[in-house]
Amino acid sequence: MEERIETGTAVVDGVATFFRHLAGEGPPVVLVHGVPTHSEDWMPILERLRGPAIAIDLPGFGRSDRPPAEVFDYTMEGYARFFTRFLARMGIGEHSLAVHDWGSVALVAAQGWPERIRRVALINALPLFPGYRWHRTARIWRTPLLGELSTLIRSRRGLDLALRESRGDWSRHEPAFVDLIEKHLDPGTVRAILSLYRSAPEEALAAAGRGLASLGAPALVVWGMRDRYLPARFGRAWAERLPNAELLELPDAGHWPWRDDPSSIEPVVRFLQDAADNPQS
Repeated sequence: MEERIETGTAVVDGVATFFRHLAGEGPPVVLVHGVPTHSEDWMPILERLRGPAIAIDLPGFGRSDRPPAEVFDYTMEGYARFFTRFLARMGIGEHSLAVHDWGSVALVAAQGWPERIRRVALINALPLFPGYRWHRTARIWRTPLLGELSTLIRSRRGLDLALRESRGDWSRHEPAFVDLIEKHLDPGTVRAILSLYRSAPEEALAAAGRGLASLGAPALVVWGMRDRYLPARFGRAWAERLPNAELLELPDAGHWPWRDDPSSIEPVVRFLQDAADNPQS
């Protein structure tokens, strides 16, 4: 199935932006990754979609450019504005969204044009409403100097061990997933991560989601209940915030549910594909 997926680069505001693309007719599914991954993270889902679909590497991540801070705004609002311009550059109007972790920046943008959203698949995504408090690692990254010091020593073995916290059972991820992250985790990505986290105190997250009630499209909230960064109650809170949402809770999964519990892939694919099969839904 992977051979159906093409790759390309679009220049948006001078930033070369890598994407994976699956051809097809009708409004596409747009998949937006979190930290510290990139579009390859979506392959288990992307390769099962019929298309059309497109998964982006946000600036600073994966194979996209890492422009200096004077050129690109590595803040929550900056990424939301960039995402809007990326859609315009690609000629994308109506579409469905699949977001994970910091992929929530796409939902910050989507509140500006809710009528264009067909469906939303939200998977352990950063809360855009009151009540969330940053986890331990994020608090370190958000602290000047301490955050920089915490990223000075990077190794594949260290990444492998650190990622165990994201799993429901504390086990190690598959080596291919660790490689997926490690091969593109360079100083430019680290700078992007630190800037993004520092742009978003808890009150800014709450403010960024003030228009969530306008997103009336059908939504599927998929939540790994053993997520140590985003506790289970936030999956339920997302399902309450989005006016037309259903909730799928996965009791043994962590922050990347489709990697801990591959059975969760099919419900996500079926939900997103249903938007193409039933254009009026």
